[in-house]
Amino acid sequence: MPRQRLRLWTRGAFFALFVLAPPLDLLRLDLTLGHFILFGHPWTLGLDPFLVGAASPLAAAWNLVIRGFLPIALVAGVLAWAAWRYGRVYCGWLCPHFSVVESINGLMRRAVGRLSLWDREPAAPLRPDGSPYPRRGVYRWLTALAVLGFALLWSVTLLTYLLPPAEVYRNLVTLSPTRNQALFLSVATVLFCLEFLLARHLFCRYGCAVGLFQSFVWIANPDARAVTLDRNRAHQCVDCFAACDDVCPMRLKPRVIKRRMFACTQCAQCLDACQQVQAGRHRPPPLEWVEGDTARTADKPARLFAGER
Repeated sequence: MPRQRLRLWTRGAFFALFVLAPPLDLLRLDLTLGHFILFGHPWTLGLDPFLVGAASPLAAAWNLVIRGFLPIALVAGVLAWAAWRYGRVYCGWLCPHFSVVESINGLMRRAVGRLSLWDREPAAPLRPDGSPYPRRGVYRWLTALAVLGFALLWSVTLLTYLLPPAEVYRNLVTLSPTRNQALFLSVATVLFCLEFLLARHLFCRYGCAVGLFQSFVWIANPDARAVTLDRNRAHQCVDCFAACDDVCPMRLKPRVIKRRMFACTQCAQCLDACQQVQAGRHRPPPLEWVEGDTARTADKPARLFAGER
């Protein structure tokens, strides 16, 4: 299965899990009950017996470790291990926010010819394989609807992580949310609309704690997997329209050194674009995924990017 099709499946499945986890009681924090629900069962810190004098301080401390610290450490450890070896792989292959970023990028390219309203130059009119991107006025409306739809979906989903989902959905269907629910949904939808339309790349780069954590861990490992330019084939970039830069959903320039690719999500779209361009010229792609000693050697400054815009 091609990489981008596999990414579509993994991102789609995780996005569905993100939306459905609360109504399926897989994971949510129920503020009305005051504790988490995990796989349909209450998940508390187990401090109630201690608070009423029925358990010792040692038992309470043990419950804190087992029910509080250990799950957090386990999740953080798995994320850190993946980031140490592969970088922001969670962002590029699972993150529901990044799925929104890529979806709006694609619509905005067709609507205004740019992946971001802040891009100084228009995006390339052609795909890496040489076929043109469609440009129609209807995409402006589709972009606006996507921004509003994703913003509302995210607002409702986040609310179901905090309140009983059945109550939230019932109130929405009957158009009778409580005052606090209506306030939360209104404010959250407006903020998400602004973020998805104007600042989605900035949030991914500098505002997401999970993304920054992965980036710092990845940068600390010189042997981690990274997109790298084979400098012996850098001359092949001269007759390319910088397709790797053009397709990057984070608006990065993949041919620079690793330290300047701090926010790379390992989505591999630049690799696929490079491969498509060079395949038409019957040449191996100069851009590749490397790790280990090759990654360590490649992460050195060199201004050999003749085709960089």
